[in-house]
Amino acid sequence: MTASAVSRAVQEYLSHVSVERGLADNTVRSYRRDLLRYAAFLEVRGLVEPKEIGEAHVLDFLASLRTGDEDHVALGSASTARTIVAVRGFHKFMLREGLVDVDASSAVKPPTPAKRLPKALPLEDVEALLAAAGGPGTTLAKRDKAMLEVLYGTGARISEAIGLDVDDLDFEGGSVLLKGKGSKQRIVPLGSYVQEALIDYLTVARPALTSVKGSGPAVFLNARGGRLSRQSAWTVLTKAAERAGISSDVSPHTLRHSFATHLLDGGADVRVVQDLLGHASVTTTQIYTLVTVEKLREIYATAHPRARR
Repeated sequence: MTASAVSRAVQEYLSHVSVERGLADNTVRSYRRDLLRYAAFLEVRGLVEPKEIGEAHVLDFLASLRTGDEDHVALGSASTARTIVAVRGFHKFMLREGLVDVDASSAVKPPTPAKRLPKALPLEDVEALLAAAGGPGTTLAKRDKAMLEVLYGTGARISEAIGLDVDDLDFEGGSVLLKGKGSKQRIVPLGSYVQEALIDYLTVARPALTSVKGSGPAVFLNARGGRLSRQSAWTVLTKAAERAGISSDVSPHTLRHSFATHLLDGGADVRVVQDLLGHASVTTTQIYTLVTVEKLREIYATAHPRARR
């Protein structure tokens, strides 16, 4: 092989993913950028033959991505992981094509991106939001109030809330049946505030909406009597946040995050919160414990006399 054997192998791999695997143009461009950087890194170190590349070289490249160099800024976890995925695909290709005898990248795992802490609203902001949703007490205002109370009071996903049917509500038992991802169902308690808002809506406002189109099973209806859409539910929340003077971005998932965070702040067990949220694994729920730990750190740093100099 010539001195440009690594670069030639990169070009062969790019042709493979583009033509034979049919990857999107943007993906191929990302692979090209990442692998040309990898080839340049290797060639600067005198590694011009694929069989000369060892695991230590791949690890050195990984380290260089995180620290940066004269020509490149340091990459974050997500960008580094994307680059290493491209490198691992390249090495697997070279092994299949007989260009190397071993896959030097097989033991090099992409870094796990840092967990993004879910954004939860302070309790006072949630209360202001719910109060603003009620507006002047019109038919739609009662609906909006009830829907946002359900989102925060049960931790429901927006799809679960707008998918509710009247028969899913059990006021006698104080619970609601939520239908989640993959047809999974769970029963979640209804607090007194949620029940009050729902009963007010169902007895006073919803009949006026059903008379427009005829009765249907959906709990939350639009002005034409049909089931409320996801986009309309977002609009309801956005307008309520504006009226409440909340400047931070608020989404239906923000209320779900707030539900979980406030439960844990109040002493709820993480596995109870897992069941209420409908998470298949407690690992998914445990990210909320990181939020509460951060809050404890802030309180400790400001309140303990020997927390800092």
